[in-house]
Amino acid sequence: MSRFGMIGVVGAGAWGTALANASARAGHEVVLWEMDEAQARALADQRTNERYLPGVALEDRVTATCEVEELGMADAVLMVVPSQAMRAAAGGVSRHIKMGAPVISCAKGIERGSLAFMTDVLRDALPDHPAAVLSGPSFAADVARGLPTAVTLAADDEWLAADLSAALASAGLRLYHSDDVRGVEIGGAAKNVLAIGAGVAAGRGLGASAGAALIARGFAELRRLGSALGARPETLMGLSGLGDLVLTATSEQSRNFSFGFAIGRGEPPSGKLAEGTFTAQALVALGERHGVELPIAIAVRDVLERAISVGEAVEALLARPLKAEA
Repeated sequence: MSRFGMIGVVGAGAWGTALANASARAGHEVVLWEMDEAQARALADQRTNERYLPGVALEDRVTATCEVEELGMADAVLMVVPSQAMRAAAGGVSRHIKMGAPVISCAKGIERGSLAFMTDVLRDALPDHPAAVLSGPSFAADVARGLPTAVTLAADDEWLAADLSAALASAGLRLYHSDDVRGVEIGGAAKNVLAIGAGVAAGRGLGASAGAALIARGFAELRRLGSALGARPETLMGLSGLGDLVLTATSEQSRNFSFGFAIGRGEPPSGKLAEGTFTAQALVALGERHGVELPIAIAVRDVLERAISVGEAVEALLARPLKAEA
C-alpha cells in the first residue's frame, strides 16, 4: 500500500483541478486548496470548475476548500500555481504542510530575477520537504476526464520519484520516474517559449514546413541549454522535453501556441497571459549566463517586449549565417 494516503493540491485552476481528479482516480483522498474563497466555495457547492474546466465534475474523493489548515493531513502536496507565484504560494502554505511531506512542482517556468527553477524555489521556501517536479505532454482537460496521458515525475532521490509515480498513476495517467530534475524542468520551461514562436509562425501564415523547422531548431536550443546545465540527453528527448514541445507547439489547445498565433495574425491575444510570456526573458537570461545561443527564444522575447516586429523577427532568423546542422 502506498505511504501517500492523502494528496494535497495547492491551486484550483484547470491543471490543479485535473491533477486533483487524477489523484482521486488513483485511489487517494484529495484536498484541493484554493486561496480565493468564492472560487473554493463554488467548487465545493457545484462540484465542477466552471471557471477553468467547464463541464468536468470533481471526483467524489476530492474535497475543495479555502481552509489552508486542511493541507496538514496530506502526505504529499502538488504545487499547481503559475511559476512566478510559486515562491509566494509555497511560503503561504509552509506552516501547514506535514513535516517531511514531499512537495511536487507542477508549474513549467523559470523565476524571473533569480532565474531559479521551481524545485529550487520550493527548496528555498520549504527546506524541510523533499522537492520534485511533474511535467510532460498533457492538457488539463484530457487529464481531468481521464484520457490517456503520460508524464514524467523527477526527484533527486529516484526512490522517492518512483514511489510518488506509483502513488499517482491511474488507468488514464501513466508516470515515468527520473532523478534528472533539471532536465525535466528545462524541457517544461523552454517549450512554452518555443510554442509561442511556433504559434507566431502559424498565425503569420508561414506554412507547415516553417513550423516543423522552428520546432526542430527550437529543440536544438533546448538541448544546448540542457547540456550546459547538466541535463541528460535522454531526458530532453523524452516526454518532458521533445514530447511536451511537440504537443505544445502544434495544438490550438495550447495557450502558448494560441497566444503566439494571435500575435502572428496581428490580433490581441485573448484570455490569461500564457506562461511562456513570463518565462521568455528568464530563459534568454539563463542562456546568456551560461553562454548558450538561443536565437528563437531571443526573437520571441523581443517580439513580446515589442522591441521588434514579427516581420523583423522572421527576417533576423532567416538571415542568420548558414552552418552545419548540429
